[in-house]
Amino acid sequence: MVHAQKFDSKPRAFEHGEELHFEAEFSRALLRGLDVADLKFRATRTPGATQSAAYDLTFQAEVASKGFFPRLFNLKFRERVESTVEPISFTVQKTKILDEQGKRVRETEATFDRSKGKMTWTLRDPNNPSAEPRHSITDFSGQLQDVLSAIYFIRTQPLEVGKTFEIFIGDGGRVYKVPVNVVEKKRMKTILGRLDVFRINPELFGPERMIDNEKGEFSIWVTADERHIPVRGRVKTDYGTFDIKLKRIITQ
Repeated sequence: MVHAQKFDSKPRAFEHGEELHFEAEFSRALLRGLDVADLKFRATRTPGATQSAAYDLTFQAEVASKGFFPRLFNLKFRERVESTVEPISFTVQKTKILDEQGKRVRETEATFDRSKGKMTWTLRDPNNPSAEPRHSITDFSGQLQDVLSAIYFIRTQPLEVGKTFEIFIGDGGRVYKVPVNVVEKKRMKTILGRLDVFRINPELFGPERMIDNEKGEFSIWVTADERHIPVRGRVKTDYGTFDIKLKRIITQ
């Protein structure tokens, strides 16, 4: 059994409605700043799934290829993720993912029963409904995230340079322990103005990590105020570097 964090409720600036629009650029060798994808993140309150919950938190994300990238690499992709999170414990309850890469389509659904300590994961191929779905059940305890809710969980944490904490993430039928390091604080130009930001490095790459078959580094820059709005991201791999920048924010 994987033992995850105990919960600690924090004020959340995004709860009452927030939409973030990002643009991703890819650089490699002679390719510099090639627009490759649009990303949209949305956070809302939704009716509670149980009688004891006044509301749930619903996070939605969509990533879609754009511009010259699909023609250059012969790869058109779109992924939609929806996460339902219990707001007091900030523990994920359900994850739904639709992943489209060209003609290949996969539907994934994971449910997280905290009272029983069970994560149930199912993968289906909508193009082949007669195929047997893949299933797995994994034990866990405490607080658990998925890849989307983990971003919002980081935003709830008190941040300071040198701080390290861990997130437990359920993904692909497994639970991963992800160390998160706050590595620096600096001034950065953003669409919100020139602001102090924290650079945060979740350790996603390496043996026994979520991405164990290649080397890389993942960084997120969030505002140093109480909102901790993500304004930039970067994924560095042997294949190249993806720079992700916040282009628009809508709040209610």
